Amino acid sequence: MTIIIAVLVTVLGAALGSFFNVLIDRVPRQASIVKPPSHCTSCGKSLPAWQNIPILSYIMLKGKCKFCGAKIHWHHLAVEILTPVLFLALLVIYGYDNLSFYKFAVMFGFLIPIFFIDAFHKIIPLVLSVPMAIAGLLFGLVQSGFRLHDFLLVYLVPTIAIFGLLYLLALAWEKIFKKEGLGGGDVVLIPAVAAYFGILHIPWVVILACLLGIIYFLIFIRKPGQVFAFGNFVAAASIIWALAGESVINLISFYPR
Repeated sequence: MTIIIAVLVTVLGAALGSFFNVLIDRVPRQASIVKPPSHCTSCGKSLPAWQNIPILSYIMLKGKCKFCGAKIHWHHLAVEILTPVLFLALLVIYGYDNLSFYKFAVMFGFLIPIFFIDAFHKIIPLVLSVPMAIAGLLFGLVQSGFRLHDFLLVYLVPTIAIFGLLYLLALAWEKIFKKEGLGGGDVVLIPAVAAYFGILHIPWVVILACLLGIIYFLIFIRKPGQVFAFGNFVAAASIIWALAGESVINLISFYPR
């Protein structure tokens, strides 16, 4: 039974990865994700079904369009592999009978395209982050056992408070320094992530995202005042913490003081 579920999760993950590639390509261009059907972005030729098989098609085509020979960007294969791998990791950690498996799978489903869109275009589309926040709050309501007090305290109030704080900080920064500091997409993305983690875990996610951003800046940028996308670090930190956060907390709690 476990093997069957793992296979199903793998197949579903790869198929979703293919769909995420559509989002990564079309959402930044504000194009329909339905029409036209899958096609080569270079020559416009529609792709037959056998060229739409996740992972296998990219390998068989050797990363090139069969019709015009244009290179297919590496992220298509990366996303189609990464998605089922992350879903399988969630399955191993939480099990299919745990609500957290489904909650974080949905979160990953938003964060994977957000990561690549922000990395490539430096934008975090509200069409992804807002539904992500709503879905997170719905999961929070279920996880709190529909107890309104717990839901408000752990999920809803922290989400709204973080949004308000980040919004005010962004306005203050722009007014003082006359330039954008924290992007508008980040102001929505971080509270959206908070809706999934709740008040106890979101500080750790933010700290991890900042550490990842600092490491990236010190290694690859090293130019004071240089602007770089932060949303992908929030996405990466959220995925890491969803997979390892409980273990880290348990380790810290066990470590003698």
